[in-house]
Order: sequence, then C-alpha cells, then structure tokens
Amino acid sequence: MLTAIIDYESGNLHSAEKAFQRMARDLGSGEVVVTSDAETVARADRLVLPGDGAFPACAAELRGHKGIYEAMVEAVEQKGRPFLGICVGMQLMATTGHEYEETPGLNWVAGDVQRIVPADRALKVPHMGWNDLVIERAHPVLDGVVTGDHTYFVHSYQFHVDTPDERIAHVDYGGDVTAIIGRDTMLGMQFHPEKSQAVGLRMIGNFLRWMP
Repeated sequence: MLTAIIDYESGNLHSAEKAFQRMARDLGSGEVVVTSDAETVARADRLVLPGDGAFPACAAELRGHKGIYEAMVEAVEQKGRPFLGICVGMQLMATTGHEYEETPGLNWVAGDVQRIVPADRALKVPHMGWNDLVIERAHPVLDGVVTGDHTYFVHSYQFHVDTPDERIAHVDYGGDVTAIIGRDTMLGMQFHPEKSQAVGLRMIGNFLRWMP
C-alpha cells in the first residue's frame, strides 16, 4: 500500500513525513512518500494534503501544480481513495475561504472558512496550543480516541460546515471551533496529528488502516 503526502510547496513536511512513516513501519502498512509527482499521486492508495499558511496562497499553489491537482481530484472524486487534509489542507476542502479575499475551495465538504472570533475577548487569535476534543460522532479514524483527548492547533480561521453531520469533532475556544470534518472517503483535521503525540499517532495509524 502506498500513502502519498502531497508536496505542493505549502510548507515544511518533515514532521508529517516522520510521523506517517513511523506508523506505517510499526503497523506494516506499506510505504509513505512525500511527493510532487502527479503519477505517484495518481497511483497512491491513500492521500494526505497538508497545508501551512494562508488559504488563498495554498489554493493557488495547489491548483498551480496542475498535474498533482488533477491527479488528486480524480483519485478522490472518481476512485474514492481515502483522503486526509491537515490544517489548511482541511480548510481547502471547503466551498469557499474568506482569508484576505474570497477564494474557492475544493467543495468536498460544503461550508465556509472564516476568521475565528472568540466570544471571550481575552482569548487570542491565532488559536495556538493544546485543546481537548469533543467527539460528536464515531469514525473509524477516531478508534481509541475519546472526548477530552488533546491535540495541537495553530490557526486563525475555522471551518463552518453547512451540514452538521459532516462535523465529526470540535473544540471549545470561546465557542465551538470545528476540529474534524468528513464524509465518504474524505477526512479533514484542523489540528496537526503529527504534532499531537500519542493521540495524533493513533489517528494517523487508524487512517493508514482505514478501509472505507
């Protein structure tokens, strides 16, 4: 089995690469590669899309790598390959982003990405550090993960889903902030599982074994 972490020049992928490779090795779940090659993306059994930075810049970079972009869309939309978006990679799954300017997303999970506005003005934006998950519905990738488990966040914008059933978990940061979204073979995590210690590694391992 081949897992492709898509490199579209969206940031440092070293931590994600190490975490996914570690879990693949421990579980005997095949090979994990960081790639900017469209053919590798097309033949991968599952795909991971990280993201670091602003929504418009990441969207432009992803679409600018047309071979990768087209291969990814075909793999997910037509072949039903398991997909995981991380941080801005999750936000790109939305219909529209509103960071700096209105930018179309992949429209895989209907909704908008808007700036976090905590009800408690003492809370700073970006939302940065550890926060405890509130699990809203079961998902195979959350096997062994429970409400109260902590994951690591760094973000200023949040995903507002149009369909409540497509939000899997949230955290409290002056109000509900979406933490995990998903439908069909697609999953997104606003936090960084690769930086979330044992809880994050468990979710990565579950994703590598997930057979939707």
